[in-house]
Amino acid sequence: MTPQLSTWKEAFFFLFFVFLSSLEICMRSAASKTLIARTMQTFTVKSVTRNKEDRKPHFFVLNKGLNSGKPLLQPCQNCFKIEAENEELREMLYWISFALWKSKAFHPFLIGSVIPFLRIGDFKQVICEKLEVVNANPGEFANTVEKLRFFDIKEKQLKDSLRLVQELKQVYVHNYFNRKS
Repeated sequence: MTPQLSTWKEAFFFLFFVFLSSLEICMRSAASKTLIARTMQTFTVKSVTRNKEDRKPHFFVLNKGLNSGKPLLQPCQNCFKIEAENEELREMLYWISFALWKSKAFHPFLIGSVIPFLRIGDFKQVICEKLEVVNANPGEFANTVEKLRFFDIKEKQLKDSLRLVQELKQVYVHNYFNRKS
């Protein structure tokens, strides 16, 4: 081989690899732009820190114990803070978390032998997967949320009724033993 031909081959392979790597970067950029354009919804999941001003719509999710994944309106020591870019997305994420918590979907992700806990990465993964499912059929999800709200109200009413029955039993027994004969 002549030295000139060898140099041309090296230059060709160098340029070929540069072309392939730039093509891969362009393809990756296009794919991520498609993903961002498809979801167009961003949210963050953070560990709760006190004394921070809340500007974005948010809610909290319990991350320790068997109730991990339970959405909360007020922060506690063992919870994540979910911030959404708007109130509509916050509401959607809240009800996705509520539905997943009620269906015990976070239980396979709990780790720890004494006090089980949910890792922030596992929580994000499950929520992102289910957010895609919800975005595929938002009408059906809205119907499911209405049913969940209805059942939640009925559950609170039943708990109140049971509390009143318990109080009635206490009053009845109290009156029986404290009556004047």
